[in-house]
Amino acid sequence: MNDAREVVVLRYGHRPGRDDRMTTHVGLTARALGADRVVLPDNAGQSAETVRDITDRFGGPFAVELRDDQKAIVRDFEGVVVHLTMYGERVQDVEAAVREAVGLDEPAVVGEASPPRDLLVVVGGEKVPWALYERADFNVGVTNQPHSEVAGLAVFLDRLFAGAELDREWADADRRVVPEATGKTVVDADRDSADASADAAGESAEADDRD
Repeated sequence: MNDAREVVVLRYGHRPGRDDRMTTHVGLTARALGADRVVLPDNAGQSAETVRDITDRFGGPFAVELRDDQKAIVRDFEGVVVHLTMYGERVQDVEAAVREAVGLDEPAVVGEASPPRDLLVVVGGEKVPWALYERADFNVGVTNQPHSEVAGLAVFLDRLFAGAELDREWADADRRVVPEATGKTVVDADRDSADASADAAGESAEADDRD
């Protein structure tokens, strides 16, 4: 989402059949909430295809990779490594330090921001090795309670980008959702929002008349 640094989400481990839906949602959440790339295990091909299809239809840029060397990815990563785990430090206690580490901090003195660094966010799909806890620069917990790793990733990325990811513009999209109080309108990406909303309102009125 930022040319100065790359935010990569690594899905660590995948059990075909059992984890298919969750791994897919890790990829979709990474894309929707500001990451630049997701790396999935090489046995998660169906999840990768789904995320690529969504990116093709609803825009990017966003990259999807399949790799079989997850340990090496973590070991050799040259930026900051964050491991999301129920047992980590509370996200609200370390978010400022993480933002500073990757150069997303907002210093009191203009011009004194930390230099940008790439970030690897590791999301476990099964029991992860203790070496990952030791390698990570930050082990981060969202509530320190059992819940979905997808929810943890979403909260972390929102804290990382301070909400800026919610206003992201999507390039090369074929389709676009029109925000509405009610209704479900999806239009060609190059259509004007006002025209699309007017058409949706007209269709809704026609449906009411038929009722």
